[in-house]
This record gives sequence, C-alpha cells and structure tokens, in this order.
Amino acid sequence: QVQLVEAGGGLVQPGGSLRLSCAASGVSVRTHYMSWYRQAPGKERELVASILGDDGRTNYGDSVKGRFTISTDNAENMVYLQMNSLKLEDTAVYYCNADYGSRRFHGLESRTDYWGQGTQVTVSS
Repeated sequence: QVQLVEAGGGLVQPGGSLRLSCAASGVSVRTHYMSWYRQAPGKERELVASILGDDGRTNYGDSVKGRFTISTDNAENMVYLQMNSLKLEDTAVYYCNADYGSRRFHGLESRTDYWGQGTQVTVSS
C-alpha cells in the first residue's frame, strides 16, 4: 500500500523560504518518478517539480525554475522541495505524487500514480 505524507507547509512572507517534505512508504523514491504538484483556488493542478531519484533527473515548472529545488533522500525514502524567494502566487496546496510511469514527470495525467493529502503553503505579507 502506497502512502505519501507531506509536511512543512505554513505561512511565509514574500521573499521567504520553506522546505516541504514527503515521507513515502510502499514505493521507492529511488526507482519511481516523484513529483510535487500544486493547486491554487480556482486554478488547475500544475507541476511544480519532478525527480527520478536513481539518476537525479529533474523537471521543473516554468514559474518555479531557479527558485525551487527538488531532492530525494533515497536511504530515508523521502522527497523534499526547497522553496526560496517565495511569491504571493506560490500560495497553493502542495501535493506529493508517486508515479509508476513517467507521465507525471512531464506534467501529464497518469493512471499509475498516487497522491498525498497535501499541505497548505500561504505566502502573504
């Protein structure tokens, strides 16, 4: 049974930083595509960042390139999202995703994936 548990969300001022974590069980972060997606109110869910832990291959959404970094701790089976220079428009619920294929890595729909419950990130002054 796959379980993904996110943590680390909260309230931060513009320009600040947060680090999200995703504890994975039932799936290996090393051998599967792991992603962070987000969904803001009234907007569609979008790819934030994705990684294949085995070779470190990554893909980022255009709006977060240069500000966010995704990483894995393969030994602990964890996925992280370091978010720097946060903007108001980064406010959203952030979801951890594990995909048995590569579609989520490319921002596409998948039928072989699992989701966490989400963690709220609010950027506000």
